Amino acid sequence: MKDLFFGYGVAHSILLLAFVIGVGLFLGRFKIKGISLGSTWILFLGILMGHLGFQMDLDMLHFVKEFGLILFVFSIGLQVGPGFFHSFKSGGVKMNLLAVMNILLAVVATYAISAITGESLSTMVGVMSGAVTNTPGLGAAQQTFIDSSVAGGTSALAAGEAAGHLASAYAVAYPIGVIGVIGVIILFKALFKIDHKKELAQLKALDDEVEKARRMHVMVENPAIFGHKLSSILHEFGGDFVVSRVMKGDEILFPQPDTILEEGDKLLIVTSQNEVDRIRILFGQEVPMHQSDWQVKDHNMVTQRIVVTNSKLTGKKLKELGFRSAYGVSVTRVIRAGVELVASPNLYIQVGDGLMCVGTLKNIENLAKKVGNSNDALNKPNLVPIFLGIVVGIIFGSIPIHFPGIPQAIKLGLAGGPLIIAILLGYFGPRYKVTTYTTTSANLMLREIGIAMFLAAVGIGAGADFWKSIVGGGYWWILYGAIITLVPLCITFIVARAFCHLNFYQICGLISGSCTNPPVLAFAQGMYGSDYTSVNYATVYPLSMFMRVLVAQLLILVAMA
Repeated sequence: MKDLFFGYGVAHSILLLAFVIGVGLFLGRFKIKGISLGSTWILFLGILMGHLGFQMDLDMLHFVKEFGLILFVFSIGLQVGPGFFHSFKSGGVKMNLLAVMNILLAVVATYAISAITGESLSTMVGVMSGAVTNTPGLGAAQQTFIDSSVAGGTSALAAGEAAGHLASAYAVAYPIGVIGVIGVIILFKALFKIDHKKELAQLKALDDEVEKARRMHVMVENPAIFGHKLSSILHEFGGDFVVSRVMKGDEILFPQPDTILEEGDKLLIVTSQNEVDRIRILFGQEVPMHQSDWQVKDHNMVTQRIVVTNSKLTGKKLKELGFRSAYGVSVTRVIRAGVELVASPNLYIQVGDGLMCVGTLKNIENLAKKVGNSNDALNKPNLVPIFLGIVVGIIFGSIPIHFPGIPQAIKLGLAGGPLIIAILLGYFGPRYKVTTYTTTSANLMLREIGIAMFLAAVGIGAGADFWKSIVGGGYWWILYGAIITLVPLCITFIVARAFCHLNFYQICGLISGSCTNPPVLAFAQGMYGSDYTSVNYATVYPLSMFMRVLVAQLLILVAMA
């Protein structure tokens, strides 16, 4: 039993991890004046347990930390993948420029502190890596330090021991990197009098304008389409819209490819906000009607939602499936991840999509057999794409990128590589018949387990030398770390809000992503109740990770020159 509580074996390691995570999450439930640190408590409890002498095998500790981070960022990537490129086009360049500004400000602060105080610049790189919670940057800096030292005639053993000083500085500054960023978010939310619920509603309204299906009631007034079949009109003019009903006088029809449009016909069209003006030009002006005006007296005709669970349909376009011609059913909308999309002919279908169908009950039942419509099938996770995606992500993150004049190659690492691959899988997977669907609860479980493992491992690893480093003069590192964390973030927040007019959730994602700070992302999502932060986090994270690793190595080279 002694080894179980005070040893280094597998059972002891699992027991310690479970205790730190469980108690940390329990403490995260408590709020002080409406504010809770959430899962960040796991980090602090881990530091405490490490300080009290509870340790894990170093190899196991490293595995838990890296694997937890991979699970966290990979689940984030799968979640934001479908909307990532839309987000990038609508503001990704601006977000990444702000992230680069934040990173360069941290570099300037690090160099300035070293020049003013006389603190070793190599030690300050360790402080900076902790202040921005960037473990890959620390690892790259240590490797560059060792390589440069050995090249200068220092023994490998001595160089390795000296590089350990960077890790001590990192461990001392790391908690400030978490608490400081959370403090900046809370402080500036109050200073700018931000109502996060109102800003969340604005984001949802913006999504509705861009993506959500919109119903239009229009009258056919364009002579160019009088007497033409609906199929020929769609073929000639195309567009992201679906004609759901046709009203000829008092008769309401479910349109078929050979339905002929005449002057005065009224159409119920489902489209996106971006297509509204084009629809008016093509067909005619909107007319005042209510949804109830389109109710059909034929009780055999129904509107029903069915769910795609047949994985063979993944990657197929709606027009390839021929639902209307083969089954006599019109698909008017596609519900994906809670968002209503226009059922345009070129829309790629994937498992988990909800299809809003109009037709006879019998025809819809026949179509349901085709698409699957089995909720039980959705509850079964698709693990193959997840683990194979992690394999590809790790390989991708391990590819060295060489720059002239820099002796050490740059890598995206075990976090950046899997994140990028997960985003690409989430976006392109359905087009290439790769089923990446996971339920929201499954994705959230994967994400929470990952971040909990990561925080516990970081805390336990940092706790052993935490107090010793502070007593030995490291208390100055806390101040230096606070400056490196707070000054760039305050400037970035002010610029993002006052000059770039970014939404609060965009700024939370920008800050946590540019600092490569998963704990802050977890805090923002848990505290303010939205996954919008994740999209912006993923938008800036890859470039930020690359830049953090690059500048850490460059500063070491300057220090060793």
